[in-house]
Amino acid sequence: MPEAPPNSRCGIDTVEISRVEKLLAAMPSEDWHKLFSEQEILDAGVGAGRLASLAARFAAKEACCKLFPRETSLGQIGPADFSVRRDSFGAPQAVVSPAAQAVLDRHRIGAIRLSLTHTETSASAVALAELRGVEVPWFGKLLFRLVPYRRDLVLENLRRVFGATLPEAEIVRLAQAYYAHYVRFLIEFIQLPLMSAKKKQRYIRVENMASPLRAHKKGKGLILLTGHFGNWEVATVAGIAQFPEFKGRFYFVRRLLKPEWINRFITRRFRRAGFGTLAKRGSLDSILKLLESGAIIVFVFDQHAQRPDGIAVDFFGHPAGTFKSPALIAMSTGAPVIPASSWREPDGTHVLRFEEPLTPIECEDAGEAIRQNTRAYNIALERMLLRHPEQWIWMHRRWKHMY
Repeated sequence: MPEAPPNSRCGIDTVEISRVEKLLAAMPSEDWHKLFSEQEILDAGVGAGRLASLAARFAAKEACCKLFPRETSLGQIGPADFSVRRDSFGAPQAVVSPAAQAVLDRHRIGAIRLSLTHTETSASAVALAELRGVEVPWFGKLLFRLVPYRRDLVLENLRRVFGATLPEAEIVRLAQAYYAHYVRFLIEFIQLPLMSAKKKQRYIRVENMASPLRAHKKGKGLILLTGHFGNWEVATVAGIAQFPEFKGRFYFVRRLLKPEWINRFITRRFRRAGFGTLAKRGSLDSILKLLESGAIIVFVFDQHAQRPDGIAVDFFGHPAGTFKSPALIAMSTGAPVIPASSWREPDGTHVLRFEEPLTPIECEDAGEAIRQNTRAYNIALERMLLRHPEQWIWMHRRWKHMY
């Protein structure tokens, strides 16, 4: 069983029902959604207890915010990022926005448990954070100690992301779990070609494929934004193979690997799976023509980029050289940009997930538009990485200086 980190947290809030009544009376009813979700308004009903019910939910939102005082004070989250939903037994469940989910993940919180109550004059709520541990098999601990390849860099990168939210012992555990991940990664990489098509289909689950299918119908091609999540080689090759209608349409923009024999091996493997490859440099014209023909261009977006290919954009609150070409191409072609990630489940199977298309950010200044869209792409990567942080490439120097 995964071990839970040693810290815990609890948020408590009480609100006068009359205060909520005045707050709602001061705004048009159509603006209530700024405070409450549609489901919350529906669950509150229309009877005499409506205000008390809404007040209890408002207290729950405030209690959730109190779990994260730093992020709340910085404006990263607010009461509207939390809502209350009843499960099939009538128990209150916390529902969080994508921004709040990223905060939970950075604190390694798996869920928020709620308790709501009210009297005739006030409503109260308690929010209890349920901490999420990480499983560290023995070989992860052994490799971390005996084969410390780039161990200092791994710990430095983990501290950069989690240093303000996790104790040092938990950061070390994430590092040990990361080393174990790479052992599994290499074993799976060898096993995949030996699997039958039927076994591969059981091995990979694809989530939300409806997103790229819908976006592709716009006729402008697609840009898939991904990174080194989970076992990206296994999940991509086996997952996309389940959709023959896309065979021959995927093209991966990738750096040449060293030594050369590894690069040739990876390239052959991609081509056998029906995927094309494009070099990171000198492929702009080819990418534009492929998008015009309805191709799907995959950008591995989580590596350091020097000038002139990259610009400095925050990644987890620290400037990082980031490729600007996906934003530039999306702005010039109108191709939808869809984040995608993969991860390994505890039972050893894999998930390949597609998110909804990112909303383009428009600015009068083209350079600023590129910067803001690139930052939005980094935010999407941050949220995907935080789901399973032990399955990302912490050995990579993501925050190098740009020259």
